[in-house]
Amino acid sequence: MPETAAPATELTSQYVAQVTNDLERNVKEQERLSEEIASLQEQLAAVQHDHTVLVNVQQALGITEVPAQPAAEAESAAVPSPRHKTGAARGRKKAGKSTAAPKKAAAKKPVVKSAEVAKAAQPTLVELIRRHLVGLEEPRSAAEISAALGQAHPERQFADKVVRVTLEGLVAKSQAERIKQGRSVFYTAPKPADASEAEAQPAAAEH
Repeated sequence: MPETAAPATELTSQYVAQVTNDLERNVKEQERLSEEIASLQEQLAAVQHDHTVLVNVQQALGITEVPAQPAAEAESAAVPSPRHKTGAARGRKKAGKSTAAPKKAAAKKPVVKSAEVAKAAQPTLVELIRRHLVGLEEPRSAAEISAALGQAHPERQFADKVVRVTLEGLVAKSQAERIKQGRSVFYTAPKPADASEAEAQPAAAEH
């Protein structure tokens, strides 16, 4: 009996050591995957924020087309595990995307129309900024103009970056003036003399 018990005890010890090592590796793998998922979620949040800013800039520039919503926004709530995805599931997922594509394309027109109707019902950002500049007694920074517009129109959102881009567009069209003081940049409405000179130049060119 002791001779047979010794090999069994040694074999059990080997199994225990192997299971312990496998368990440690499994825990480390879970930690690594959790860190990767957290990092990817942070990157996704940053990209989604940039997407929102770009859409606001696009609307400020007068582009009425609404870009298609990225699929990542719909799936950001849950990150699927690649280990449990089978070939059949991947095939069903691809088939679902292919069949849903026409519905998505068909639903795009009503979204664009509703956006155009909503936009026509209220003044554009360019119009609001031009009106605000005319009423200023002294130059203001883009952040100050953005804050003033937010107080005057609490139902709308005004990002400082979008307001700054719109102001630069007005400066390029001679519909606003940029004043630089050190590292700070301020904006104001164009002077009447500058506006008359700008109108006189095309007339002189025609003669």
